[in-house]
Amino acid sequence: MFATLSDRLADTFKNLRGKGRLSEADIDATAREIRIALLEADVALPVVKDFVAAVKERARADEVSQALNPAQQIIKIVHDELVEILGGETRRLRFAKSGPTVIMLAGLQGAGKTTLAAKLALWLKDQGKAPLLVACDLQRPNAVKQLQVNGERVGVPVFAPEPGNGVGDPVAVARAAIEEARRKLHDIVIVDTAGRLGVDAELMQQASDIRDAVQPDEVLFVVDAMIGQDAVVTAQAFLDGVGYDGVVLTKLDGDARGGAALSIRQVTGRPVMFASSGEKLTDFDVFYPDRMASRILDMGDVLTLIEQAEKAFDQEEAMKAAAKLSGQGGEFTLDDFLSQMQQVRKLGSMSKILGMLPGMGQMREQLENFDEREIDRIQGVIHSMTPAERANPKIIDGSRRARIAKGSGRQVSDVNQLVDRFFEARKMMMQMARGGGIPGMPGMPGMPGMAGGGKRGKAKQQVKKGKGAKRSGNPARAAQEAAAAKQKADAAAANPFGNPEGIDYETAAANLELPQDFSKFLK
Repeated sequence: MFATLSDRLADTFKNLRGKGRLSEADIDATAREIRIALLEADVALPVVKDFVAAVKERARADEVSQALNPAQQIIKIVHDELVEILGGETRRLRFAKSGPTVIMLAGLQGAGKTTLAAKLALWLKDQGKAPLLVACDLQRPNAVKQLQVNGERVGVPVFAPEPGNGVGDPVAVARAAIEEARRKLHDIVIVDTAGRLGVDAELMQQASDIRDAVQPDEVLFVVDAMIGQDAVVTAQAFLDGVGYDGVVLTKLDGDARGGAALSIRQVTGRPVMFASSGEKLTDFDVFYPDRMASRILDMGDVLTLIEQAEKAFDQEEAMKAAAKLSGQGGEFTLDDFLSQMQQVRKLGSMSKILGMLPGMGQMREQLENFDEREIDRIQGVIHSMTPAERANPKIIDGSRRARIAKGSGRQVSDVNQLVDRFFEARKMMMQMARGGGIPGMPGMPGMPGMAGGGKRGKAKQQVKKGKGAKRSGNPARAAQEAAAAKQKADAAAANPFGNPEGIDYETAAANLELPQDFSKFLK
């Protein structure tokens, strides 16, 4: 969403790099570029004025003039001010001291209230709560049915005594839902209310009546982040007509300019509490102003990535993989590689995962064009291998590769590429796990395993001094060696993938060390 703003700010900061000291003209030029970037991102004009004034004031202070790297100091100032206009600190939900906590959702039609109600219920359920969804949107066609379907998907009950589609009293439903929650011991009640295409008196009156009937602990205004400055106008209208405690931004994964997210907190004075950034019911999280500011400035969001990894990754499996890479738990196999890849898939879209890393804004086009199905293709290739081939990929010769390609519906070149990349990745990960650094990097004296370091490095250098294969002085012996070399060359030629390492696959297969539990596959 903030791609345009991020790019403009990155270009602005690029002009400051390399300058040992910033002049008054540099500060004015930077402030002008930041002002243009924010206005182009559809940020409200009063917010832009306050933001730029704060940046200029701090830029002229001693923290920049005396800094060793003024450009980095300016970036820090912009980051701090972005955090401030986004709300400063994260606002948490308030829970009732006694009885069920009532959360009421309000907003225009199409903002995503019904879907967000299910996302919020799932998020609370994962925290050990027992939520109840209440269908009070009795105006929009099939709104009740949609909430029931979403409730079933997240495993949360839905209180829907009225069919909707213009039938029923939403105030009576909301009031009855509180009694239902007390009777069935639900500690959270999430009330989904009706919206309109625009702000009108009927919408405000109905929302006010529901609020007065259930006395909610939290009223959350749900706003579509893609509608630009109109989101700010609507938010102010709801604040004046109904009142609310916090804001939830939906559709943050869209391609809008994101000005609403930067404006709504400053204009309304109400904090953004949650953010929804996808179609999946798990694409929902607490809104962190500091993390959002880091994303805008292309600093990444490593904390969120770590939190998601902690939820998705199996710690025991990760420890086993780490032990294998360090040479203490057997050899890292394709089965382990597949297991790790499946755990990464639990994190969600690879494009989103990579987008949380610092500096990935410069590779935005590549991320947008990333084919998520490529991981499925890799899994298909690995699943087409036998257990022995996954345990010891070195036995995968030409005929086996042709069979694997046919079984997975891929080309032989795809299988070749996967196997080659697996060996390269395993070698690099094992080198790093053992503390030897990254293969291919210049070695340091006395570091075994590194090029040019230790005895192995010297041995490799000595081997390279030879200018060809040695031949025996005995004619009979020389003839025997020539015949063996010809036989090996013929075997390599017969292999359509080549055999550059001169591996005797038959001998390797005969000497294959199978896993301990492999005997069950031979019965």
